[in-house]
Amino acid sequence: MPFTFEVFGYVSKPIDVVYEAVADPAILSKYFTTGGANGRMETGVTVMWEFADFPGAFPVPVIEATAGERIVFEWEASDAEDGPYNTRVTFNFTATDDGRTNVTITEQGWKDTAAGQKSSYSNCMGWSQMLCAMKAWLEHGINLRKGFYK
Repeated sequence: MPFTFEVFGYVSKPIDVVYEAVADPAILSKYFTTGGANGRMETGVTVMWEFADFPGAFPVPVIEATAGERIVFEWEASDAEDGPYNTRVTFNFTATDDGRTNVTITEQGWKDTAAGQKSSYSNCMGWSQMLCAMKAWLEHGINLRKGFYK
């Protein structure tokens, strides 16, 4: 069975603000893509993301982007031992009654191998950090990832 994980967190901002923090490359680049992001996340578009800890921009093909609800994309799995294949990442945004936003990130599709398992754990850590970084940026203007890597 392929590996899948889900992480979630609450951000004390309205759903449209939180959605834009992922969809808008200018905002995403301030707290997550430490090497920058190019292109707005829209259905059918391939954007480019770069991270200081993984130098070199790489493509992120957007499968679905529904404002204020969901962003789905696929990207190449990082376990080279199993050959190239994609995993699927789904962001779901849900407004709460008290004005916060629940962000749930699911990533699925790693091969059922030792390399696939190891890569899934690494990405699970990365998405958990992304949620923390998003919360700190949107609520307090603090970039948690600055200087975190290299």
